[in-house]
Amino acid sequence: MFSIFDRYVARNVLAAMFITEFTLLVLDFALSYLAELNHLQGDYGTLQAFVYQCMRLPWRTYEYAPLAVLLGGLLGIGSMASSNELTAMRAAGTSIFRLTISILKPLLVVIVLIMALGQWVVPRTEQYAQVYQVEKMQQGRNTSVIHGTWQIEGNTFYRIGAVQSDNSLVGVARYEYQGKTLVSASYADFAHWNPTTHDWTLQNIRGTRFTDDDHTQSFQLSSSRWETHVDPSFLKLVTQNVDTQPITSLWEYARYQDRQGINSNSTWLAFWQKVLQPLAFIGLMLIAASFVFGPLRSKAAGTRIFMGIVVGLCFKYLQDLLSPASLIFGFSPLWAVLAPIILCYVAGLYLLRRGG
Repeated sequence: MFSIFDRYVARNVLAAMFITEFTLLVLDFALSYLAELNHLQGDYGTLQAFVYQCMRLPWRTYEYAPLAVLLGGLLGIGSMASSNELTAMRAAGTSIFRLTISILKPLLVVIVLIMALGQWVVPRTEQYAQVYQVEKMQQGRNTSVIHGTWQIEGNTFYRIGAVQSDNSLVGVARYEYQGKTLVSASYADFAHWNPTTHDWTLQNIRGTRFTDDDHTQSFQLSSSRWETHVDPSFLKLVTQNVDTQPITSLWEYARYQDRQGINSNSTWLAFWQKVLQPLAFIGLMLIAASFVFGPLRSKAAGTRIFMGIVVGLCFKYLQDLLSPASLIFGFSPLWAVLAPIILCYVAGLYLLRRGG
């Protein structure tokens, strides 16, 4: 599958991608750490902020992978072009199509590594980082994850104040409706998960029932059983940023939102971005190859790199802008992800054909 020629090209391209990724990570780490110093509080000091930023490195590696593929491809191919290696390869009878295939082959390694990183590593490290930061800010009081998340289940709306590291909840407010009529509102100080019965036990409950004759009835309970489909693993899912969730969790969460009648466009957008990421990498590498082999080959290397940065940012921002557009105009988030990828393929193949 990989000839000596392919391995030589792959070594140059992968080395350039690694250098580009490393440079982007160093710059982003430094800027993010300086910004994080504005949020110091409690036991969360400069050292803890540094540890927190280190824990987020897998996510940043995943986030910058598309730009590293594009710029790394430009640098790797461009360096071979500057040393006249590509000219020698062309003189030996190697076609642009054959060179492009050799450049695309290293992407197999990148795709496997980045997809594995996004599926298994990033969700865990982001969760640990979030828990670590909040617990330090709360001066070791063990409150973690996120504050004030709203969910809906059937005719019940509920708000969870905070999730603790031991999977218990703090501040559970529930609002039960019959149609559009509020029939009950209650607040529990704590909720503890029962792994054997797979339900929650609410504690210190205070609430109000609303009757049909416009009367109210207050009640207090020391504890009560709460039967719900929500479990600790689901709470960790809904309280985590959709961009850092694995593909399987995004699929599960998007379908849950659809069943509950909640807008799921942002979740489906993140899902399709992760699923179609291999196609995006190939499209960006085609753009990189077209900048070197196409009509732009006569331009200076700095010009090609600058244009590569512009294309990479446009690719990212176009996908982000098409997400609210899909909500406004009613088209599928799948097309919001596919449109920039298709543009990359069309532009890359067109420029390669002109260059050939």
